[in-house]
Amino acid sequence: MRPPTGEQFIIARSVDGRQLRAVVTEVAAGLRELVFDGVDLVEPFPEHARPAKAQGIVLAPWGGRVAGGDWRHEGTTQQLAITERDKGNASHGLLRFAPYRLLEHTESKVVLAATIHPQTGWPFLLDTTIAYELTDDGLLVTHEATNVGTERAPWACGAHPYLAVGDTAPGELTLTVPAARVFNAEGLIPTEETLVDAMDASAPDLRGGRRLAELDIDANYAGLEFVGGVATSSLLDAGGRGAELWQDSAYPFAVVFTPSSFPAAAGPKHAAAVEPMSAPANALNSGTGLVWLEPGERWIGHWGIEPVGF
Repeated sequence: MRPPTGEQFIIARSVDGRQLRAVVTEVAAGLRELVFDGVDLVEPFPEHARPAKAQGIVLAPWGGRVAGGDWRHEGTTQQLAITERDKGNASHGLLRFAPYRLLEHTESKVVLAATIHPQTGWPFLLDTTIAYELTDDGLLVTHEATNVGTERAPWACGAHPYLAVGDTAPGELTLTVPAARVFNAEGLIPTEETLVDAMDASAPDLRGGRRLAELDIDANYAGLEFVGGVATSSLLDAGGRGAELWQDSAYPFAVVFTPSSFPAAAGPKHAAAVEPMSAPANALNSGTGLVWLEPGERWIGHWGIEPVGF
């Protein structure tokens, strides 16, 4: 039986005598597994399952949602397909169910490509690639997009990893995100940007760390603190062991999503998605963070996940 996410690309590397291993899927170029020394650093899903709640997928050419599926381009309303029926939005871009082409596969690196063709609500032509590479530090992800059309095109992207520390209970995990600002929202569509408030349960201040079991968040964060060119979030156990997710300046935003009934392979659990984003949700309408690529112009961004405390 063929996996619903297509071909499975396995990469591995020895780091100080311990194995770092990842599995990337053909469909959506998803990160299905990332394991260090036998400990899951992202929530995995079985080979013959579909990813739950956008688990591990690439979000392009926009992340999050486009409100009502409509946006305007040069005075014309563009009507995207509604893919989030309960809320009436276009959700998570155009590559969520697309198969990628294999460009390169070595022992520790895989490079995949997908073209975004003109279609309903999207009159542009873009080539995209994503490379997953295991290094001595951890997982390095490089995302590129090139406008191969004849007119300038909008671009935004992100990723949807759920961080994990093996099967550690959520009451023993601390989530930290270095964001000073957050977007207020109506129906998960960002409105104005404001300072984070430690007392706001829907979008709290995570700079000092909060217990995962206490969080119920689905919010777009901004104002990330970049140190040495990267902003670093983490999910750690009581001993300081876990996963750090870093993102470079091409990703100045992050979505934090902490569902309490995430459908993990072993049963429902409290999970933590930290999503590096080049723009917040609804950027095609708001313009916030949106990049416009001229014909032939290329965009590139990097993020990664590293094991810490092992």
